[in-house]
Amino acid sequence: MKPDVAKFVRERLGHEPRDVRLFELALTHASVGSDNYERLEFLGDRVLGHVIAHALYDRHPREPEGYLSRRYNVLVARETCAEIGRELGVPEVVRLGKQAREDGANQSENVVGDVVEALIGALLIDGGVDAAEQFVARIWEPHLAEQRKAPKHPKSALQELAAARECKPPVYEVVGRTGAHHQPRFTIRVSVPGLGEATAEGTSKQDAETDAAEALLNKLQ
Repeated sequence: MKPDVAKFVRERLGHEPRDVRLFELALTHASVGSDNYERLEFLGDRVLGHVIAHALYDRHPREPEGYLSRRYNVLVARETCAEIGRELGVPEVVRLGKQAREDGANQSENVVGDVVEALIGALLIDGGVDAAEQFVARIWEPHLAEQRKAPKHPKSALQELAAARECKPPVYEVVGRTGAHHQPRFTIRVSVPGLGEATAEGTSKQDAETDAAEALLNKLQ
């Protein structure tokens, strides 16, 4: 059954669409064809970054740039976008090619997160700057509010721990790759001579490295 995109936009995004086709495009994966969400994602990513950076600047007037960057990186990360996408119900309405759907791409963090950014881009074109910015501010508010302390990225934390214990810096290695081209999974091993090693999987090398660093930190702390 084809999803009612206009209803989704009204109920989940809080916006009355003027051009429903924009939002249909924002929900269309590249496995369907050349008309897909990628250009809208490019646009939405820039809006998201602007709104989050401005919100953090206003919210934490005494924090230096480094702390703001830590907060920012978590808030615009693929995991956060995917979490928001699942809350909005994106997996149920995203349009996928037959093989991509059979592979479970509608549950992929990459796909769901990308669609959220594409929807922001569609809001910008259809409703203007205010509509897009107000949506981001409203939907991201719980994530902004829960950041009482500036988070430290696991890779940075592991590197600092290695230095504190007078060990060489962490080394990250790709030890496996599985999955379809549009939905890869990487296995990364991180090792610190003299401290230990850990492995983790992720839908991107960056995500897997982050999870591996966090796993090793949990072992050492």
